[in-house]
Amino acid sequence: MILLVRGDREYLRAPGEELQTDLGVLTVPEDVEPGQRLETHLGEEFVVREPRGPDLFDHFERTGAPMMPRDIGLVIGMTGAAADDRVLDAGTGTGVLAAYLGRIGATVRTYEQDPEFADVARENMRLAGVTDCVDVRTGDVTAELDTLAAAEGFDLLTLDTADAPSVVRRAPDLLASGGFVVVYSPFVEGTRAAVEAADEAGLADVETHETIQRRMQFDERGSRPDTRGVGHTGYLTIARLS
Repeated sequence: MILLVRGDREYLRAPGEELQTDLGVLTVPEDVEPGQRLETHLGEEFVVREPRGPDLFDHFERTGAPMMPRDIGLVIGMTGAAADDRVLDAGTGTGVLAAYLGRIGATVRTYEQDPEFADVARENMRLAGVTDCVDVRTGDVTAELDTLAAAEGFDLLTLDTADAPSVVRRAPDLLASGGFVVVYSPFVEGTRAAVEAADEAGLADVETHETIQRRMQFDERGSRPDTRGVGHTGYLTIARLS
């Protein structure tokens, strides 16, 4: 997939597909390359761009509120998630986190209980080009814990579900030595339960961060944080198996 960009307009298309807008019609060449400039039949120009993580975040079909890029950055930065890591993810949703992890080279098995949401996530993985390394499964991860515990340990667990504490309690059975578990929760109550579960499981380096980001606004009146948008998104609890 490539992006066709003109000003603040962006359209996601595959080679060979057609774009029809009020600016005209163009067919994306099969051998299209990033950086090319393509013209519609009306002579209007679009620049070809290869989609990256933030672009996919904007263009994925959504089944709910996806994890924000800043939260994903914290997950990757604070766990050192890297190529060849084995990741168990639960609460796929739109699949943004799974796609980011797949694009850095991790192998991800992700569970989504809602069959329709899982189908959307699979299509999003196709758009992200990570179907070879992200396996979207329909089901409840808690029903699979015994089977998962018998397999090779995961390097990272990422949990965005109401029953995350029950998975955290099994983290010592699921993680490889030195592996991390991360719980994302929009509410303090869920976060506290995850911390208590991590303590019960004997995990180390348990810490929680509220994720806040404010965009700056600069104009003729002065400089200040922008009052629009959402600054707070949730809480990240991170723990590690010694």
